[in-house]
Amino acid sequence: MTKHIFVTGGVVSSLGKGLTSASIGCILERRGLRVRMQKLDPYINVDPGTMSPYQHGEVYVLDDGAETDLDLGHYERFTNSPLSKDSNFTSGRIYLKVIEKERQGKYLGGTVQVVPHITDEIKASVRKLAGPDVDVVITELGGTVGDIEGLPFLEAIRQIPLDIGRENCLFIHLTLVPYLKAAKELKTKPTQHSVQQLREIGIQPDVLIVRTERELGRDNAEKIALFCNVEKKAVIEERDKEFSIYEVPLGLLEHRLDDLILKKLGLTAGEPDMEDWEEIVRRIRNPDHEVTVAVVGKYIEHRDAYKSIYEALDHAGLAHRSRVIIKRIEAEELEKADVAQALAGVDGLLVPGGFGKRGVEGKINAVRFARENRIPYFGICLGMQVAVIEYTRNMIDRPNAHSTEFAADTPDPVICLLEDQKQVTAKGGTMRLGAQRCLLQPDSISARAYGSDEVSERHRHRYEFNPVYRDELQAAGLHVMGQSPDGKLAEIVEIPDHPWFVAVQFHPEFKSKPNRPHPLFQGFIEAALERHNSRSAVMA
Repeated sequence: MTKHIFVTGGVVSSLGKGLTSASIGCILERRGLRVRMQKLDPYINVDPGTMSPYQHGEVYVLDDGAETDLDLGHYERFTNSPLSKDSNFTSGRIYLKVIEKERQGKYLGGTVQVVPHITDEIKASVRKLAGPDVDVVITELGGTVGDIEGLPFLEAIRQIPLDIGRENCLFIHLTLVPYLKAAKELKTKPTQHSVQQLREIGIQPDVLIVRTERELGRDNAEKIALFCNVEKKAVIEERDKEFSIYEVPLGLLEHRLDDLILKKLGLTAGEPDMEDWEEIVRRIRNPDHEVTVAVVGKYIEHRDAYKSIYEALDHAGLAHRSRVIIKRIEAEELEKADVAQALAGVDGLLVPGGFGKRGVEGKINAVRFARENRIPYFGICLGMQVAVIEYTRNMIDRPNAHSTEFAADTPDPVICLLEDQKQVTAKGGTMRLGAQRCLLQPDSISARAYGSDEVSERHRHRYEFNPVYRDELQAAGLHVMGQSPDGKLAEIVEIPDHPWFVAVQFHPEFKSKPNRPHPLFQGFIEAALERHNSRSAVMA
């Protein structure tokens, strides 16, 4: 029978349940187990697709087009678990399903209630990932114990051991032990209270993973074990990592969490093979080179808004044994600031995706500076669209060229709404989403990077390159080097007469892993390193 691990959180939010869950999945996979990952989010939105990045961070898109929580990005980067729409359920999606069933008369006229109807739907969602080819399903519950909206989910996972046997379930609770500077000591009481709340609901955690910025110490570990009713060896310290999140799996292995999980679930597995992961951490700690990349975006002050972008840059840096220093620049500032001064010293420029008009002109200014000064440029989604706008304005003398997203009356709509989007009014899940095939020109920068003339990449957009302008732009030097199989949609544009200028309509950052960096990010960082080294040689 498939075993289930449930990861809950207490004391405060943002403790890193997603990273911890992904790390558990990583070490279990490295012992030969077949793992599936899942996130349950208590908020009422059907999915995070319509939520502001300021509140929720990035929307992570899967191959099947599901718009999901950013923690699923951690799952993909740390594990090989296949993810789908069944890997992320929200309260909104659960309640919507129950209401649809009620409207169809499937409850035979009965009163629909949180227990058992909502909880049964949650349990069914968890069971979707179980099967004969799965050893362990790891389900992370979003939010913090005590959140009112999370209660149906906690009740559902409380019931699952009653359905499938307690020996087939493991509860891991992630908490915080804060350090009080005035008292000069760690405080375990918040963890005790958090576990007490969990036990009142009917869940006794089997393992406590304790986040702390200082060494927990044996006395504190014993106190937590005693008052929280867990074994001493089941109190696992998770210290803040000095260098990188990719150290977390190795830290959990050091504390033998994998052995504890296997014993409690009655599983047998091989020894962990973490050699490549250890090499990743060595490269992070001891880079041979350094390169500076400017990221010009709309949500720069919120780091999670571009989480996968930053991770993909780091992955590419690892491939070249380089530390990537990211210079975050608010796009609006480049509408009035000295662009040359703001971008001074950068080795590469990246403009990520986004929506809305704010900061667009600043991004266009940044693209022009990179193009004219031969700085490696990587445009992603909106980053491709502003590159097309900039080139049209300045290289074929159409100064009012724009996207109809931002200027509906532009005389030169080089970016326009997709044909099948023109009648769409609903916002949630209605964009061009998920994996789409792309055919590459054999002589392109992109084809050389991929080592292939056909790829599949994930999309999330409504607007596209207008094919009316394709020939004119190509004649002026901006070439369409990747397109949809039917030839109707431009997927990649490049400037061949430039050290490295590639802009893509899709989101390559979603398919990058620390041990398998995305080819385009690798190519971008390689070009940035070449620029850095050539500038250093001139200065020397």
